[in-house]
Amino acid sequence: MKLLSVLALTSALLSGGIAPAGAQDYPTHPVQVLVGFPPGGSADIVGRYVMQKMTEATGNQFVVENRTGAGGNIAFTATAAAKPDGYTLLFSTPGIAINPSLYKKVSFKIEDFTPIALIGEAPLVLLANAKLPIKSVSDLVAAGKKAPDAIRFASSGNGSSSHLAMDVLRSMTGMEYLHIPYRGGGPALVDLISGQVDVTMLPISESMPYIRDGRVIALGQTGTTRSPIAKDIPTIEEEGVKGYSSTTWYMVLGPANLPPQLVTYIQTQLSRVLKMPALQEKLQAAGVNIINGDAKQAQAFLQSEYKKWQALIKASGTIIE
Repeated sequence: MKLLSVLALTSALLSGGIAPAGAQDYPTHPVQVLVGFPPGGSADIVGRYVMQKMTEATGNQFVVENRTGAGGNIAFTATAAAKPDGYTLLFSTPGIAINPSLYKKVSFKIEDFTPIALIGEAPLVLLANAKLPIKSVSDLVAAGKKAPDAIRFASSGNGSSSHLAMDVLRSMTGMEYLHIPYRGGGPALVDLISGQVDVTMLPISESMPYIRDGRVIALGQTGTTRSPIAKDIPTIEEEGVKGYSSTTWYMVLGPANLPPQLVTYIQTQLSRVLKMPALQEKLQAAGVNIINGDAKQAQAFLQSEYKKWQALIKASGTIIE
């Protein structure tokens, strides 16, 4: 009987059914999961999908809170300053790796976070107002070379993946544009449709309904290959910008010095829900390629992204005061 009990306990631990030592009492109250952008954007959509399943699977509340502004820096700063007890987590997009190099001054650094899990990645789509004569990437580049402010580009915020993806396109083509940062992809899309701005770059999850009904035109997607949910939209590389690629990604992090037992518990639960067919279907329908990377993979990926964007930003000369 004792041997059977030990085997049963071991099996439960490996399957994620029991919290590891030091995490048995976690969580005893709702976990706050910060998202740096407003409701309706890809980070909010994907984050809520994942955290809803976390709540259902664990029986504990993982509550998404939109802490918006400054290209995600408000949410990043709040997470970095939080107590490392597992009750403040961050559902992040690439800004966490970009902003320390992009902004002249930020009150956090990469070392202020504990990467927990790498959720997945998705391409962005370069979108234009449907009434413009711009129907291709080459049309856009040509228009952007005529005058520095000929193209009004709406990003989802300074330092956002949309901002930097467009800046990489600028540096690779020689086009110019007037950058208008918004407090998220949703507001940028609203003004694109109304004609207040000319183009934007947004994750595929929030773009497809408006592309399909003709309210905006898709000029190209930013991945190296076409997304399974948008096989009719060419990549920007296919449109003639050789070597171009830029995706958005999603990662769960905590403050620095988060106890290893909590990291293991949270990552194990996230891995469990990311294997659920219902969640996989939702994420894949939103254009997300599920990675389901553990803490070690998340740490290596974050450092790689930080170094990549540090070099790109230095080369482009783009700095935000």
